Amino acid sequence: MTGDRMTVPAALEMLLAGNRRFTAGTPEHPNQDAARRAAIAPAQSPFAVLFGCSDSRLAAEIIFDRGLGDLFVVRTAGHVVGPEVLGSIEYGVSVLGSPLVVVLGHDSCGAVAATRSAVENGTTAGGYVQDVIERVTPSVLATRAAGRTEGEDFIHAHIRHTVDLLMERSRGLADAVQAGTAAVVGLSYRLADGTARLVTAHGAATPDPLPL
Repeated sequence: MTGDRMTVPAALEMLLAGNRRFTAGTPEHPNQDAARRAAIAPAQSPFAVLFGCSDSRLAAEIIFDRGLGDLFVVRTAGHVVGPEVLGSIEYGVSVLGSPLVVVLGHDSCGAVAATRSAVENGTTAGGYVQDVIERVTPSVLATRAAGRTEGEDFIHAHIRHTVDLLMERSRGLADAVQAGTAAVVGLSYRLADGTARLVTAHGAATPDPLPL
C-alpha cells in the first residue's frame, strides 16, 4: 500500500483478512497486475515487515493473499535473528514506514525439531546449520524448563522468544513500539489448514494473543 502510513490495527487486520481469504479458498490476489507494478516502481511503502521461517511452505504473499509492494519480507531458517535481520527489519520500519512487524513461525518446523533432537539426544549438525540450532536452543530449553512437552509448545515458545529478542536488541524498534507508531506480533501458521493465529504482541491496539 502506498500513501499515508497505515495504523497498526488496520495493518494487522489487512494481513489477517488476507489469511482468512486464503484459508477459505477465496483469494483476491490484490496488487498483482501491471498497473500495480508500474505504480510502485518509483518507491515502496509496505504495510508490514514479515520476518518468517525460510520453509518453502510459507510463501508470505500467498498465505496472506497480498501482492507487490505490500510486504517487506525477511526470512531465515527457524526465523533466527542476526545483524542482517535486525538491520532489514529496522529499515522496513524506520525508512519504509511499516507500522507492523510480524514474526511468522509454523508447526513441523525443521529448525525447532533439529534443536529438540540436539538438546534431548545430543545430536549435532554440520556447518552453519549448527549455528541455527544454537540460536533456537534457548527457546527449546525454556519450553522444557516450563514442563511443556507438546510440539506446539516449542513452536509458540520460539515465536515469543524471537519477538522478545527483536524488542531487546533493536532500540529503534523498541522506541517505535513505545511511541505507539509500530507493533511487533508473533503469528503461528498451521501447514494443514493454512491458518495464522496470534501468539504474542508488543504494541498498542493489538488483539489478545493465544493463552500460554
